[in-house]
Amino acid sequence: MYNRLLSQRQKIKRNKAFAYLGIMTSFIGCKQAAKDVKDNLIQVENYLSSSEHVQKTETYVSIAPDNFITIDVDVPTTGRYEVEVMGSSKNGRIWIEDYINNTDDRTYNITGDIGFDHDNSFHSSYRFGSPLSQGSHPFKIHAKNDTVKIDWIKLKPIIVHDSTYEVVEQKMEGDQWELVWSDEFDGSGLPDTSKWSYNIGNWGWGNNELQYYTAFDKKTARLENGNLIIQAHQNESDSTWTSARLTTQGKYGFKYGKIEFRAKVPHDRGTWAAGWLLGSNYKDELSWPYCGEIDVLECVGYEINDTTYAGLNHATCHTRKYYFKQGNQIGSDTTLNNMTDSFHTYAVEWHPDVIYGLVDGKRYYTYDKNADDLEWPFSKPQDIILNLAIGGGWGGARGLDPNMKSPEYILDYVRVYDLK
Repeated sequence: MYNRLLSQRQKIKRNKAFAYLGIMTSFIGCKQAAKDVKDNLIQVENYLSSSEHVQKTETYVSIAPDNFITIDVDVPTTGRYEVEVMGSSKNGRIWIEDYINNTDDRTYNITGDIGFDHDNSFHSSYRFGSPLSQGSHPFKIHAKNDTVKIDWIKLKPIIVHDSTYEVVEQKMEGDQWELVWSDEFDGSGLPDTSKWSYNIGNWGWGNNELQYYTAFDKKTARLENGNLIIQAHQNESDSTWTSARLTTQGKYGFKYGKIEFRAKVPHDRGTWAAGWLLGSNYKDELSWPYCGEIDVLECVGYEINDTTYAGLNHATCHTRKYYFKQGNQIGSDTTLNNMTDSFHTYAVEWHPDVIYGLVDGKRYYTYDKNADDLEWPFSKPQDIILNLAIGGGWGGARGLDPNMKSPEYILDYVRVYDLK
């Protein structure tokens, strides 16, 4: 193994990445990575197998583009990880694939592309927030664009998964909705940490998204004038983006009821605003879509008119039987006027056997596939998530507006009701 110290340039680069993420000494909603959980250092020359164009030396492995090596990794605890790669390449990149033997014909990219500094010297590059579940994992390390030399890979837990939460189960018999939980976003400063935690990182979030999600950063998530403002920012020095993703994970899980988001969404091409629910039993990418997902508010900027701000909202349920990576998801959309300057109320009514989507009180979506757990994982709690993504497979399908400046996703409230 090469015993090189990071140059000052790499140290600055790493510290800058941590500043983007807003990583602090503790994370609300998830336990701080325990000090006794050791970093996992993987010597890649001990790989199990490889494709054809791979060369091995005593200290590193050279992988030609469109080739890979397979390594076995023991993940010490379930949580979010920093992935550090010691490598070099002129123009190449790598990405890491998890669950390579899965039975669903899925490709689980848990890092997005990891590049190097184009000078062929060995140095560290990073990805943050990759979700990993405790246990043995065979990984594939893929190279693309150019030959990549890799010395080692280190996995460091940033936060340990915390599944402790209060389940709020709504009654669904009656004829009147009654408020049981809400955040009205009053006050100023950071969001209420008794209700919200932060997802952090820049691993692509399963959709090749571009942003770092930061934590405890008023620049990307703050209370102001009775609203929650989630705002994306582009770094002037290297054009990277930051934003925020809030979740009730580790705080509250919800089962049934009416869930409402009153919001304004950005119209900029390349934005992807969302208010949605994800199964509370999510641990890593293998959990999805078995855990279920209910998209209540989902808007991409390129579908919103730049002048009138009229556009589309999408409601969708993703399950193992029906989800977008199979191309058979069950969803619907509705046209709205002035989505950016005026608030609209986005909601679902989640019953034990059917889910309805509504905007401004008008029903436009129905999901009623409930034959078994593969169609209906929605008999278990779900967490609420609010986020503003930049780019990605859908949000970035038509590129990014080069003139986009710090788009805002503004929420007046989140409310949960039961039926009495």
